[in-house]
Amino acid sequence: MQLALFLIFGGLAAAGAINLLLQRHPINSALSLVVVMMSLAVLYWSLGAEFLAASQVIVYSGAIMVFFVFVIMLLNAGEEERTHGSRAAYIVGFPGAAAIFCLLSFVFLSERHALGSSNIGGYLNHVTSNITEISSLLFTKLLLPFEVTSVLILVAILGAVVLARKEQ
Repeated sequence: MQLALFLIFGGLAAAGAINLLLQRHPINSALSLVVVMMSLAVLYWSLGAEFLAASQVIVYSGAIMVFFVFVIMLLNAGEEERTHGSRAAYIVGFPGAAAIFCLLSFVFLSERHALGSSNIGGYLNHVTSNITEISSLLFTKLLLPFEVTSVLILVAILGAVVLARKEQ
């Protein structure tokens, strides 16, 4: 069942990402990004990270995507014009991407023993859950960064309201 979920939602995430790149209208691209984010949430859930899956749905698929759609509507972005791109991007880009892929593959395959492995949620007994552990860590040791992040998000919201306000 785990493999079937991974194949279905991994393929759906990859198809959504490709569709995101191929769409000509920005709203359709944003909706494709929602498909990718929801597929990632299902993959997180299948790995046993329920908190991460829920926050993926609430924060990214909900709040961030509403913000993206708001910006697209604010800018009144229409259909995108297709260009052929620059010749330098094709000459340097594809071989550069292939070289980086080969380099990363070599490093990961040659240093496999040094990377180690991880057991997700393996240290927890069945008395506590991931959500209990994350919430106790978040509201004890990481309380100050959590609150600083909240203030930064509030400042960003106020800045967006000031920028979007019409001049009288």
